[in-house]
Amino acid sequence: MRMIVGILSLAGWLLYVGQLISALNFGLAQRLGLQESPDSADPLLTHLELWAARWDLAWLWTLPVAGILMLLNHSLWPYASLIGGGAFVDAGGREAAKILGLRGRGVHTGTQGEHRLAMGVYLYLIAIGAASIVIGLLEVL
Repeated sequence: MRMIVGILSLAGWLLYVGQLISALNFGLAQRLGLQESPDSADPLLTHLELWAARWDLAWLWTLPVAGILMLLNHSLWPYASLIGGGAFVDAGGREAAKILGLRGRGVHTGTQGEHRLAMGVYLYLIAIGAASIVIGLLEVL
């Protein structure tokens, strides 16, 4: 199980690179499809997503690093998986809550396809984060 979660955690690097591009050049991220199109999203969402991308740079690296430690069976992997898992659960849940809250108030948050993709990413963050927490706890306890 540790190896599977470790491998799945490495996909977090793709999210990190996406957020890095978003933080440095949001327009490029939109053109690449990493962020909602300016034609389909309220400027408020664009502003929130830019700042979320900048904040994510501080934390989204933690689970991919934990994944590497899991694959190497390094003695610190359980603790890293707890930290990284917590960061991913928080990021996924917070972003989903933000989008659902904005949509509930009539704020345009992208096309239906962009919305489905975003919710899928958030679900992935929550699922892999929760799995990392569980296996970390099982190892520590």
